[in-house]
Amino acid sequence: MCCDLKRRFLLLYATQKGQAKAIAEEIREQAGARGLEADMHCISEMDKYNLETEKDPVVIVISTTGTGDPPDTARKFVKKIQDTTLPPDHFAHLQYGLLGLGDSEYTFFCNGGKTVDRRLQELGAQHFYDTGLADDCVGLELVVDPWIDGLWLALKEAFLLQKEKEGMSNVVDAVSSALSAAPHGVPELNLSSEVQNLKLEDEGVRSSDVLSQKLVDISLVASARDTEPSLVHSVPPVSQSTLNIPALPPEYIEVRFQDTHGENPHLSSLISEGKTFEVPVTKAVQLTREDAIKTALLLELDIADTVFDYQPGDAFCVICPNNINEVEELLQILGLSEKAEYFICVKVKQGTKKKGAAHPQHIPERSTLKFILTWCLEIRAIPKKAFLRALVECTSDAGEKRRLQELCSRQGASDYTRFIRDCNVCLLDLLHAFPSCKPSLNLLIEHLPKLQARSYSVSSSNLYQPGKLCFVFNIVEFPACPARPVSRKGVCTGWLAELVAPLLQPNKNTLNTGGSSSTEKV
Repeated sequence: MCCDLKRRFLLLYATQKGQAKAIAEEIREQAGARGLEADMHCISEMDKYNLETEKDPVVIVISTTGTGDPPDTARKFVKKIQDTTLPPDHFAHLQYGLLGLGDSEYTFFCNGGKTVDRRLQELGAQHFYDTGLADDCVGLELVVDPWIDGLWLALKEAFLLQKEKEGMSNVVDAVSSALSAAPHGVPELNLSSEVQNLKLEDEGVRSSDVLSQKLVDISLVASARDTEPSLVHSVPPVSQSTLNIPALPPEYIEVRFQDTHGENPHLSSLISEGKTFEVPVTKAVQLTREDAIKTALLLELDIADTVFDYQPGDAFCVICPNNINEVEELLQILGLSEKAEYFICVKVKQGTKKKGAAHPQHIPERSTLKFILTWCLEIRAIPKKAFLRALVECTSDAGEKRRLQELCSRQGASDYTRFIRDCNVCLLDLLHAFPSCKPSLNLLIEHLPKLQARSYSVSSSNLYQPGKLCFVFNIVEFPACPARPVSRKGVCTGWLAELVAPLLQPNKNTLNTGGSSSTEKV
């Protein structure tokens, strides 16, 4: 019965910084492994899909931006469905499931997804799967992973009900005829409970997104410290479990080293939207005492030579680099220190099995390796489970390989949260913890996200201080922990603090009147 069911569903994503798109791509990959066709589109591409006539199930992944707005890519869609002239049964034919992404540190948590979900309900659309709301504050994967796991059974039920409506399922025809012939008082068959008994695997196709990984026979020396789990060590039941690990993501990037001649692109080319300005830092003030728990700085920028106009409280973004010491350390571990200043060419690998593979927009067509690791890739990003799965294949030590498998498995979910997510572990930490792991450069480009510009709020008035812009921030501190033995400062706040340190030297608690001589720019 399952093999005859219709297998297409529409997959829409609305993303601001790429998170929702990445999750949608993961759903598409898993769908393909299960013999399903995910017809994936950005929600802004309204010429490529039509919800008014859509008969198949619809899956929507949508993020939230600002203080609770739908992402920019969803604005036209939201405006269209909020048309007050639409009748309450406009989407009565529509079956959908929605996954919203948000951050509970903001007042209007997941409001982008909630807005779309609420309006679709008002227009008569029906859930075939419960709405999921993932919280980036505690870890999106805590909701995203189980939501995706449950999606497939919900889709199978939706497909079966779709067949029932179309009168095309022999099973449903038999059930219908049995019901019509049955005497009054015979209870109706519960179609939903019947679907619950369906196997998740397609006939002849094992769900390749989850591999049954047998225990690796490793002899571990027992000691007192081994009774507690850590980043590199597991204890029962995880250490004795048969693991369900994600499918290996297909490689799709090819990297070629060229020469050392040329210039790197200007930083403004890394920003796809909005205008960019390079401006001098004219003043810096440390607002807190030396013994304060947090260090707060106030910076003043000279924007007189720009057309940068603002209101107090407006947000602006600072383009920042990764910490240069961390970049050089990463190059050394990868064995690429001597090639740091070589220009590289990044292309999509021919014959890749990754659907929709494209050149990453945040990687310049021509730049040096050091430039890419410094300005383009978020090397501090918390590795996702798909990245850990790929790192397994780059690890030679059996014990380290097993532990990485555990951390990306369903059985090791709590260990992943405790030792990676909560500890802000990054790629560099993993390479230190698992020294036999030697990933290729193309793997880093495939899995490390774009280095995002950091957002700050204006704390000055153009009326009171024309040509100046001030902002205040705390220097973010990540103290050392067992999973990460070194302390670190925030990527941008740490860089800004180091940048303006000379301005703070004469008197750290007063404005530096000699600031106009500063040559430091942001």
